[in-house]
Amino acid sequence: MGVNIDHVAVLREARRVNDPDILNALYVACASGADQITIHLREDRRHIQDIDVKNIMNHSTLPVNLECAIDKDILNIVSNLKPHRATLVPEKREEVTTEGGLDVFTYEDEISYAIEQLHDSIIPVSLFVDPTIEAMEKSKELGAEMVELHTGSFANIFAMLNSSLSHSKHSIKELELPRYELQSRLEKSLEDITAAAKHAKKLGLEVAAGHGLNYHNVSHMMGIDEITELNIGQSIIARSVFSGLADAVKEMKRLTTR
Repeated sequence: MGVNIDHVAVLREARRVNDPDILNALYVACASGADQITIHLREDRRHIQDIDVKNIMNHSTLPVNLECAIDKDILNIVSNLKPHRATLVPEKREEVTTEGGLDVFTYEDEISYAIEQLHDSIIPVSLFVDPTIEAMEKSKELGAEMVELHTGSFANIFAMLNSSLSHSKHSIKELELPRYELQSRLEKSLEDITAAAKHAKKLGLEVAAGHGLNYHNVSHMMGIDEITELNIGQSIIARSVFSGLADAVKEMKRLTTR
């Protein structure tokens, strides 16, 4: 289980003081059962800063999975820091959080160059992609060692089915769908994730999953044997506001242990 601690930095940046300290979050996550620390160095530096990455790399007793865009300046930073793994993700300045997987077809050349640069620095690469057979094959073709399946669509549909969200006024058209249609879409989403994971495994790719996973929906991922890693952040940090970070990490670890 990879614990993403970006949202601790989000809270810190709200006041631009070193409180909460990102290193305290690192130490607690490491001591509470995390298997990996995941952070995202965004181009706009809205949460994790360059100094955070250096400090985390220097102090983490666990592997560090560094998410980044296919931006030359960011890639140069990642190449110099040499994390345990780099995960290439799509990034838009105007988005609240990552929306959808990396377009491995439109940006094939840029991704190929990024992978080559990271490999030159002896850094394994994962691609954060939508769960489709085509994306798995292209990821293998581009030379990635791993894929992380974007589970955002699954998580959104799950929330619509299992909360009052589906009865509220919202601009998302899916919210107007009847429950049986949402259930059908949820099942289709899980089928897509399962099929993509199985195909990726056959191609020799390691398989992770993440985005929108929480204490209520993560059990659905545990039935997919090919998925060997989950990266979870926002729900753990949100839970920690009420229960403390140590308990939040321990509970997620319990739910994600086969």
